[in-house]
Amino acid sequence: MTASTPPQPQEAQLQVVPPQPTPATHGDLTVNNVEVVYHDIIQVLRGVSLTVRSGRVTSLLGTNGAGKTTTLRAISGLLKPENGKIREGTVSFEGKTLSTLVGSEVVKAGVVQVPEGRRVFKHLSVEENLPAGAILGRGNWKDDLERMYTYFPKLAMMKDKQAGYTSGGEQQMLAIGRALMAHPKVLLLDEPSLGIAPLLVAEIFDNVRRINRETGVSVLVVEQNANVALRNSDYGYVMEGGRIVMEGESAELASNPDVKEFYLGVTEHGNRKSFREVKSYKRRKRWM
Repeated sequence: MTASTPPQPQEAQLQVVPPQPTPATHGDLTVNNVEVVYHDIIQVLRGVSLTVRSGRVTSLLGTNGAGKTTTLRAISGLLKPENGKIREGTVSFEGKTLSTLVGSEVVKAGVVQVPEGRRVFKHLSVEENLPAGAILGRGNWKDDLERMYTYFPKLAMMKDKQAGYTSGGEQQMLAIGRALMAHPKVLLLDEPSLGIAPLLVAEIFDNVRRINRETGVSVLVVEQNANVALRNSDYGYVMEGGRIVMEGESAELASNPDVKEFYLGVTEHGNRKSFREVKSYKRRKRWM
C-alpha cells in the first residue's frame, strides 16, 4: 500500500486592499472614471477618479506628460478648444454635472482655473488686469480689488505697471488674484511654480494657504514640484500614464519610499540622489 503524499502548503499571496474613499459631500468636486481623447484618437486620461474635498487643498503630482493639465481641462470645460473631449465618466460639483458644460458655464458654477504660464493681459496694467476676473459681477469689485492687494502686497506696489514688464512670480500672483476676483468656490492652479524663483514660489503658496483658510475656497494644485505641493496641501494624488496610481494624506505621501525616490530624489536611507542617478533610476515602481 503506497503512502499518500502529504499536501504541500501553498505560498501565501499578498492581497492588496485599496483604501475605501470617504463618500463625497455636497461641496466636493468629484472626477469619476474620466477618459479623455484628443482628435478622437489619442487617449490621454484612462479612468481618472479623484475628489477635491470642500475647504481643503489637494495636490495632483506627476511627471511631464502624465495627464495633469488634461485633468484640469476636463474639469474646467477647456478640452474643446484643444480638440479634446470626455469619452467616458463625469465631473460634478454641488450636484451639477460639469463635464457637459463649456468653460464660461463652469466658471459660473464656481470652478475657476489659473492656466499654466499665467497668461495675463501683458499690455494692460496690473490694476487693469484684476477687474477682468470680476466679469460675473459677484460682490463689489472695488472692495475685491483692495482685498487682492492685501493678499498680494507686491501687486499694490506696481498697480500702474504694465503687466508684461513684471516678473514671472508677480504675473503668477496677478493671475491668481484675477481668478479670485470671480469669487470661486474651487480654484484650479496649473503648475504655479513653473519658471519662478524659489523665494517667490514660497510666497505664492503661503498666500494660497492663507486664502484657503480665510475664504474656505477649495484648491486643486497641479505640480511637478512634489516637495512644494505636498508641503502645502492636505491630500494628494500621484498620476502616471493617464491614471491615478497613488493617493493619500500629503504627509503620508511625502514619507512614501517610492514618492521619495521618484519625485523627491531621496533614497530610503535619507540620502539625496544626484540628477544623473535620478534620471537613470530604473527600479520598478511598487505601484506599477
